[in-house]
Amino acid sequence: MSDQPGQRRYHHGDLRAALLDAAEHGVRTHGAAQLSLRDLAREVGVSHAAPRRHFADRQELLDALAEAGFTRLGESIRRAMEEAGGGFAARTRSAVSAFAHFATENPALLELMNSTKHQGAPSTARAAEAAFEPIVELIREGQAENVLEAGEPEDLGLILYATVNGITMLVNTNRVPAGRLDELTDTAVRQFLRGAAGEAGRRAR
Repeated sequence: MSDQPGQRRYHHGDLRAALLDAAEHGVRTHGAAQLSLRDLAREVGVSHAAPRRHFADRQELLDALAEAGFTRLGESIRRAMEEAGGGFAARTRSAVSAFAHFATENPALLELMNSTKHQGAPSTARAAEAAFEPIVELIREGQAENVLEAGEPEDLGLILYATVNGITMLVNTNRVPAGRLDELTDTAVRQFLRGAAGEAGRRAR
């Protein structure tokens, strides 16, 4: 089948990936509310019924797109931690920075991810949990070393997430210049580590 103008090429057997790629492009450009399987089929150059081989309906497509987003986010966080080396504070800063950059580079996708993880398929919620698990594990490590105070690791993670997510929202709505993202994220992590320091950490200051 030859491509029509504006359509994306895909290789035989890669229709699902092509649809997800086109869907992410659509979310970036027009928002999730405008997505339709029929329009995506037209964009990749297949019949309007072809997408249903992979997605029963629009919601299933959105769930899959959100799940793929969380998988990509998790990979970014893990890679950033590995590249940061062995220091606890350095790995924390790198992990949080990876999330902050993902959030500001993919604002529409992240909005879809956050809404879908509570309303979509169970696999999307599991992907969301897996994406942030490295940070939760990092908090557990800090607690075990008495660098961070005792308590529910997920609660400490939520406080850190809320702080950094607030910064990214300010950047995404142009209330804060994008060039300040790294500076503000670093400050947020530094203050979090100071405020959540364990007894040994407090004695060391």
